[in-house]
Amino acid sequence: MQYQAPASDLRFLLFDVLGVGRLHELEAYADATPDLISAVIDEAGKLAAEVIQPTNQVGDRQGCHYDPETRSVTTPEGFKEAYRKFAEGGWTALDAPLEFGGQGLPHTLKFVVDEMVCSTNLSLGMYPGLTHGAISALYRHGSDELRQTYLEKLISGEWTGTMCLTEPQCGTDLGMIRTRATPNEDGSYAIEGTKIWITGGEHDLVDNIVHLVLAKLPGAPDTTKGISLFVVPKFLPDSGERNPAFCGGLEHKMGIKGSATCVMNFEGARGWLVGEPNDGMRAMFTMMNEARLMVGMQGLGLAEMAYQESLGFARERLQSRSLSGPKNPEGPADPIIVHPDVRRMLMRQKVLNEGMRAMALFTGHQLDLSVAHGDESVRETADNLVQLLTPVVKSFLTDEGFNNANTGLQVLGGSGFTTDWPLEQLVRDGRIARIYEGTNGIQAMDLVGRKLGLKGGALVRSLFAELTGYLKDNPDAPHREELKAAIRRLETATMWLASHAPKDPEQAGAAATPYLRLMALTVIGYLWSRMAAAAQLGLDKGTGNTPLLESKLISARFYFEKLLPETDWLLKDIESGKGSVMAFSDDHWTA
Repeated sequence: MQYQAPASDLRFLLFDVLGVGRLHELEAYADATPDLISAVIDEAGKLAAEVIQPTNQVGDRQGCHYDPETRSVTTPEGFKEAYRKFAEGGWTALDAPLEFGGQGLPHTLKFVVDEMVCSTNLSLGMYPGLTHGAISALYRHGSDELRQTYLEKLISGEWTGTMCLTEPQCGTDLGMIRTRATPNEDGSYAIEGTKIWITGGEHDLVDNIVHLVLAKLPGAPDTTKGISLFVVPKFLPDSGERNPAFCGGLEHKMGIKGSATCVMNFEGARGWLVGEPNDGMRAMFTMMNEARLMVGMQGLGLAEMAYQESLGFARERLQSRSLSGPKNPEGPADPIIVHPDVRRMLMRQKVLNEGMRAMALFTGHQLDLSVAHGDESVRETADNLVQLLTPVVKSFLTDEGFNNANTGLQVLGGSGFTTDWPLEQLVRDGRIARIYEGTNGIQAMDLVGRKLGLKGGALVRSLFAELTGYLKDNPDAPHREELKAAIRRLETATMWLASHAPKDPEQAGAAATPYLRLMALTVIGYLWSRMAAAAQLGLDKGTGNTPLLESKLISARFYFEKLLPETDWLLKDIESGKGSVMAFSDDHWTA
């Protein structure tokens, strides 16, 4: 089926719930009027459905092809033309800085576009997606010369970018990297080493690829404190000379087959230092944090497409009769959407998708406030929330994005298991999102091991102030008592970690994943209460899309009755401690 952008839900969230329609009151976002935001939603939806989606299945079936003689990569049929239209339409420049040819629009709008692109072709969306992170890293940490050399063409989409971290012997533990950077007489560096799993490391969509590479300088500490970041172009911008940064082959993957995932060999390639020596991790985390939010949107995008496919199938597939009597008496059977168990699956997809979209756009809005609001205290609080919620958005949206795609496959039954239907591709494509840009277990450890204690606990205090402040200011908030109980559980779990983790880090490790999920469900509960309040206000006023607003009230009830109660056993999981997790001795595993 053709993708339908969730335009009504997006407008409801942005304008009626989150207040994104007021961003144009801030000087930096004066152009981001409600009319412009609506136009972006509509045009991005059309692009996704008409240009990007038609390349999705062919991308999966053809994949990318590597030529060992030329060490070049060819992308699937239609990718070059779709990418060209995406870049020429200005979508690569949406929230990029004005001074280098960007449009300077709110980051929240990029979140919106990311979801649509990932719904319709995740593989294709990864090429400009990684470029955006390279733009941010160079803009914030690069010298004026590097910014002038690279940013305009990266922002226009004429060039693409990569992030080169992982090596064969190390993934998350980047202190173990072996890639070396030796100073040249002209101020550049000779980069030597091998990187693996490099998205967009080599392809035929553009004329030049700009690699951001982690490497170690001579004499640098053999830890993460000895890592530097370098920009290494495929072709040298001043001379057009081919730089010896070559693709050594493609990874063979279960999904995202249209995305060129490369082994990259740097054979003395010339690179230039980004930022200060031995400060590469700080610069790279600028890129990684953006990538983590983008990956969260990948999970949401796939979940939305899976929901649309499974809903369409459930409305048409005839099987058995309704338990309450025939609903299609003239036909041989009723459509499966009449069956409670099918509705349970569809409701879980729909309600979680809308809740995840709300959490993602809430985070995007806070990101915009953190860089553009005139009040320093507002900027600081917003930045606290973005830092805290980044691992939550990445993990929860990719966990549930995959789960919802898998649920969609279940709705289709045997049809879902065949390649005749798109669900099996969505499941395969979605699985990687829980792994790359830091596995979800790493995200959970980042949350409990770093973010909770950052700035003396200011980040999590900002979240609790947001949640409890809402209840204080809204004594008639929908589902107030259920939300209040969930917030209390999150507070209890946070205090448990504060008490136990400093004495025993393994307690934090055992509690990390359930704690992140507890936080996600609680934040989404807060947002579902806000959505229900906005929907009821619209119904009382007699304005807006009545079926949409009525569906919000029912969906909120489903969330608080069927999904939020999970926070109860998540707290019990946390408080039970590490005992049964860590108790096995070596011989117990194979007993």
